[in-house]
Amino acid sequence: MDSSLFAHRGHALRRRRLSESGRTYLLTAATHERQAVFQDWRLARLLVREMRGLHDAGAVESLAWVVMPDHLHWLVGLGAMPLPQLMQNVKSRSAIALNKASGRSGEKLWQKGFHDHAVRAEEDLASVARYVVANPLRAGLVKRIGDYPLWDAIWL
Repeated sequence: MDSSLFAHRGHALRRRRLSESGRTYLLTAATHERQAVFQDWRLARLLVREMRGLHDAGAVESLAWVVMPDHLHWLVGLGAMPLPQLMQNVKSRSAIALNKASGRSGEKLWQKGFHDHAVRAEEDLASVARYVVANPLRAGLVKRIGDYPLWDAIWL
């Protein structure tokens, strides 16, 4: 596929991104230059704390997530906060917490933007959640998902 067509199409999709309160989305965000920042589980837990804070505040219903060494997958039921604001919130708050804890000074943590997939009514949410939490298995990081510490799902 011609990468210039994909880049143009991706830009257009971002301009027309919809945020529907009550809809389920699979969100993906990558670290700056795909650095394996979250190999350090203590730093990954800071990200998880910010995600849980948004869940507790009612911005999202967190259904499943996995923090990989260089990216995040998060299955959410969206509250009133629009997707761009939600992702800006979790990314900026986690970057501040992580930079403070690790002694990094203003270094970029996240790549710009994020990917979202609006889950369709005919898609099985539990199957999407299994796909999310199985990422460490597919990446060869562990042989059993129970051996990977950075995931959760409401069904398990």
